[in-house]
Amino acid sequence: MAKGKASQAAVWVLLGLLILGLGGFGVTNFGGSVRSIGTVNGQDISTDSYFRALRQDMDAVSAQFGRTLSFAEFSSLGLDGQTRARLVTTALLDAETARLGLSVGDERLAEEIRAIPAFRTPGGAFDRTLYRLSLEQSSWTEAEFEARVRADIVRGVLQTALVSGFVGSDAAAQAILAHIEQTRSFSLLRLTESDLDTSLPEPDETSLRAHHAANPEAFTRPEARRITYAALLPQDVLSEVPLDEDALRAAYAARIDEFVQPERRLVERLVFGTEAQAEAARNRLDAERVTFDDLVAERGLSLDDVDMGDVSAADLGAAAEVIFAMEDPGIVGPLPSPLGPALFRMNGILEALEVSFEEAREQLAAEVAADAARRLIAERIDEVDDLLAGGATLEDLARDAGMVVQTIDMLPGTTDGIAAYPEFRDRAGRARQDDFPEAFLLADGGLVALRLDAILPPALIEFDTIADEVAAHWRSDVLREALIAKAGQALSAIEAGAAFSTQGVVEVFTAMPRNARIDLTPNELMPTVFAMQTNEIRSLSADGFVGLLRLDAVQDTDLSSPEALNFTQAMAQQLGQQIGEDVFALFLGAQELGADIRLDQSAINAVHSSMR
Repeated sequence: MAKGKASQAAVWVLLGLLILGLGGFGVTNFGGSVRSIGTVNGQDISTDSYFRALRQDMDAVSAQFGRTLSFAEFSSLGLDGQTRARLVTTALLDAETARLGLSVGDERLAEEIRAIPAFRTPGGAFDRTLYRLSLEQSSWTEAEFEARVRADIVRGVLQTALVSGFVGSDAAAQAILAHIEQTRSFSLLRLTESDLDTSLPEPDETSLRAHHAANPEAFTRPEARRITYAALLPQDVLSEVPLDEDALRAAYAARIDEFVQPERRLVERLVFGTEAQAEAARNRLDAERVTFDDLVAERGLSLDDVDMGDVSAADLGAAAEVIFAMEDPGIVGPLPSPLGPALFRMNGILEALEVSFEEAREQLAAEVAADAARRLIAERIDEVDDLLAGGATLEDLARDAGMVVQTIDMLPGTTDGIAAYPEFRDRAGRARQDDFPEAFLLADGGLVALRLDAILPPALIEFDTIADEVAAHWRSDVLREALIAKAGQALSAIEAGAAFSTQGVVEVFTAMPRNARIDLTPNELMPTVFAMQTNEIRSLSADGFVGLLRLDAVQDTDLSSPEALNFTQAMAQQLGQQIGEDVFALFLGAQELGADIRLDQSAINAVHSSMR
């Protein structure tokens, strides 16, 4: 069991190592005698390993950000330190395996290397030429790579020995299950304005002004950025764009496949190697032993892999006649396809489409005009850049470049007008008062330059400006206080012997789990229910809600059921794994405390220089 886990862990480590190595193109000679960035208990951390690890981590973080990060950005986040820490941990483990005398034989090493998919042919056989070329392309020698693979396997053996064998407590697992699976039945009485004995009073201006003064936090505008901008948007120059009838007809002809489409089908295709395999799969489908989705999964594919999208008869070749004869969604086949016999699942019918030029003219005109407007604006970018470089202000651009100059106070969440553009919001949020305005393009081709005039501190909004908002806020407060008072009266009546149902409309909820969500109730409702005792009644007021709760019954889970026993077993195993992980973390901590760790900052700087 332990050997199997070690092998599995080692394979994953190997795959990561391979990706790291193949991603390490450009590994360079750092010059002179600089071969490592340091040692850990006598184990070297090579400059090449550090370079590759940095490149791998930068690629991973860039993927998360959705753009390529420079090394300066990566380093500013402190991520280079995390890379070094990981390599130090690896070196600690290598030193410990060396001290213990752990190793693996050549047969095991060869087995692991042959199992790496990147070194295998499409047919699945290990290809030594592919192996050698892959290592050469990633600046590995065979000896270096095999030494690293051997070390990874041994580390996997050590880690497995440390973390395996721990058994979680069945009692703890049962306690977790009992907590998670317990449900409760309760009654809910919501109180609304219609439950009040009297109508709410109408406020006068004096009351509203007093409310405004007493609740400044509710009527304070947050910090704002006052932005002046000059903009030239496509709609601003549409009047300068002539509509050419020939251009519209040319656009229609260029997009004829969009406006005139034959009848189509939404189709998925699962191809098999032989007709016999396809027939066997069809028989299993007909016997309802599997679904089409099951067959896809069995082949190691996803539904995206077999999805053909919307296709015409011409796209389906010899299978078209059968598929286009179907009147309802379903599965047909085996039918021939260019890739071999296949089962086809037809999911929908798309009728033929034919939009005439006259019908499409308005859409085409808008799109052609917008495209022309974007080109017209693009021709003015250099002009605007030159004006700004020459000292022109944004106000000058209104006169000299025909741009519209306006000012907007940008608050958190402002998305009106020019702030509807994400590019504008981003630039406005990053602008500084000492910046020189620079022109930039918007997604629709618009041209903008902006200036931060001032950062406006939070300020109380004048009553006269938001009188209606103040009135609504006052009414909400008064209503809440009245409902809380009503809830108190109802609770007193119930405690004096009145039936719960006599206080209003009661909603009954049966066997509700902890994570249940009741419409139009606050998040505090279910935690309150699970903190109550049977037959207890509580009032609840939160997030515009006021009501009474009564806990009617508690339903405990049956810990002896097959499902509960399976859960207990799985949870105990998970708890054991967590204990093992904690032990491994403590082991690493102990190793680091007594370790001789020496890092060469000059070597680290040399690697960093090569990353820039």
